[in-house]
Amino acid sequence: MLLRSKPILSYAAPMMAFALTLLLLSHFLEFPSLSTPLPVSPTRTTTPNSPFSDLLSAFSLWDSHVGCPRFRNRLAAWSPNASALQTVDARECSGIGISHVSVLVKGWTWIPDNLDNLYSCRCGLTCLWTKSPVLADKPDALLFENVMPPSKRRNGEPLRVYMDLEASRKPSGFEDIFIGYHAKDDVQTTYAGSLFHNNRNYHISTQKRNDTLVYWSSSRCLPQRNGLAKRFLSLVPSHSFGKCMNNVGGLDMALTLYPECSNSDNYAPHWWDHLHCAMSHYKFVLAIENTMTESYVTEKLYYALDSGSVPIYFGAPNVWDFIPPNSIIDGSKFSSLEELASYVKQLANDPVAYAEYHAWRRCGVIGNYGKARAASLDTLPCRLCEFVSRKGGRSATTL
Repeated sequence: MLLRSKPILSYAAPMMAFALTLLLLSHFLEFPSLSTPLPVSPTRTTTPNSPFSDLLSAFSLWDSHVGCPRFRNRLAAWSPNASALQTVDARECSGIGISHVSVLVKGWTWIPDNLDNLYSCRCGLTCLWTKSPVLADKPDALLFENVMPPSKRRNGEPLRVYMDLEASRKPSGFEDIFIGYHAKDDVQTTYAGSLFHNNRNYHISTQKRNDTLVYWSSSRCLPQRNGLAKRFLSLVPSHSFGKCMNNVGGLDMALTLYPECSNSDNYAPHWWDHLHCAMSHYKFVLAIENTMTESYVTEKLYYALDSGSVPIYFGAPNVWDFIPPNSIIDGSKFSSLEELASYVKQLANDPVAYAEYHAWRRCGVIGNYGKARAASLDTLPCRLCEFVSRKGGRSATTL
């Protein structure tokens, strides 16, 4: 009697499914986390073609047409991915080792000087963060940001900390502690804090321009980002500051257009001194990341949020895990730049729909944004010192 053989595909499918299950269970194969923001369509008024300039009047209209209770109710099911951000202050104090930790910053390019301080942290821990080898002559940890840490560490020597907040996020291979922008790193640091933009003029204009809708500023003219910006800005009235595609008559023209944005008459201003103030005169700010990768959400977006404008964003696919709900226009969700430009123009003439992009701030609906700020550079000293303390500082055993 002959036995009929089964087609090989009838065996292959179950075997492949079983193998995939094993890989997932062993964490050998991982998929990036996905945020699942609740789609929220901005409220439309009965007279959408209503150009406006006064932002506070738009807020009043929104209050009468919609209001915070309805907005909160619509967003009750909003559920960003909690695992995209480390939870600050979540661990028990019982694991704290040494009660005072000193961190000496050895190599850096952009770490602000005003981060240097003696901090009183949770669990009775004190933390000295400094760039001075005099103040920290026997540090518990050495922080390297733009140079490689030593390839070897002997017992009794400071722990080696390496920080890379760029999109590449590459550990050096020689560090004991790695600081990056991702929740999977030893210590996560987001771009959401205020220390990235201290000493700036935070005057926020109540008047928005109607003739020019979009603000754009870039002085690092990367081909891919520039190309996207050029194509979109050709479709909407815009002002381009900075070196890339400048159309306002030169660099540092913001103070000519908006003299109220001057910080001081005592020194020559830098373009970043009045960045937020200048942005605030526009209804929209174009924010394009240098690299579009998971969880890489930089100051480009947070600057726009802080300025009281609506960001038009191209960047991290899980951006909603780091920002308030209904706070940005996600450019990737439109089928074309033409469709995006049409939406922006309509929104600019609809005060109620436009005001809804500011409702998160006025109604206290912030999603993961609070966690993003809590895990920012502002709190890094205490969080790093706690990590160093739990490892034992200089007493940590070399592996």
